[in-house]
Amino acid sequence: MPFKKDDPNINRKGRTSPNKSTKIMKEAFAMLVESNLPNMDRWIMQVAQEDPAKALDLIIKLSERFVPALARTEVTGADGNDIFDSIKFSFGPAIDSDKRIQKEEE
Repeated sequence: MPFKKDDPNINRKGRTSPNKSTKIMKEAFAMLVESNLPNMDRWIMQVAQEDPAKALDLIIKLSERFVPALARTEVTGADGNDIFDSIKFSFGPAIDSDKRIQKEEE
């Protein structure tokens, strides 16, 4: 059965509403994290004393639950070719730094 116009289960972008159970679990997890913020700060500091990289990894993993990931986009030219192939940079003639340093000392 296709979706009908103005169906309350569809948002403006055409996606369906999140599952109610998923929504409840996300809210419960957010409340758990929020109520344990002081403890989490202490726990992360304890881990950081032994292994700062592991503490940072824990912070990144936790942030993945709350900070939306950015989409990666590849920009290509016609037929998937690299758009920077035809760009050339020229900053003037090459400078021999050894000769320049000798001239400055004289």
